[in-house]
Amino acid sequence: MAAMAEMGRRVMIVGCDPKADSTRLILHSKAQTSVIQLAAEKGSVEDLELDEVLVEGQWGIKCVESGGPEPGVGCAGRGVITSITYLEEAGAYENLDFVTYDVLGDVVCGGFAMPIRQGKAQEIYIVTSGEMMAMYAANNIARGVLKYAHSGGVRLGGLICNSRNTDREDELIMELARRLN
Repeated sequence: MAAMAEMGRRVMIVGCDPKADSTRLILHSKAQTSVIQLAAEKGSVEDLELDEVLVEGQWGIKCVESGGPEPGVGCAGRGVITSITYLEEAGAYENLDFVTYDVLGDVVCGGFAMPIRQGKAQEIYIVTSGEMMAMYAANNIARGVLKYAHSGGVRLGGLICNSRNTDREDELIMELARRLN
């Protein structure tokens, strides 16, 4: 994202994780208040202004965190759906070249697949390591992409290795990529 922004592209990242930590590095280690948290404080998502939820970070990258409910209360996927719907209605997607959705890989909830289901994604790149749970999550995301590839025009662009220097990591990731075709 940073490279795209440095090349003059207009980029936005939408964090779709209840931990709301997707934008932290872009915002100089500052936590961003999520759409769901702001909506709870204001009364509803309809009471929000776009400049309250969309913060500009390094390189001009626009940052949004969906957030999620308190643990044990509600559905985090619903938070993603609510946030993306709000962003659409508020015009946040206008004048952008790239939008990145940072989603959880180990959750099979349909709400996390919303960017794929609603045609907001054309190409999916999965960031993974050679650790077993990371590869399991990558495989789950790839299965979700395949489910919607036929109807939504989305495709798996590839895997990006976030190396943890584990034994045989390159070999394992290459094999996963081969099996995913």
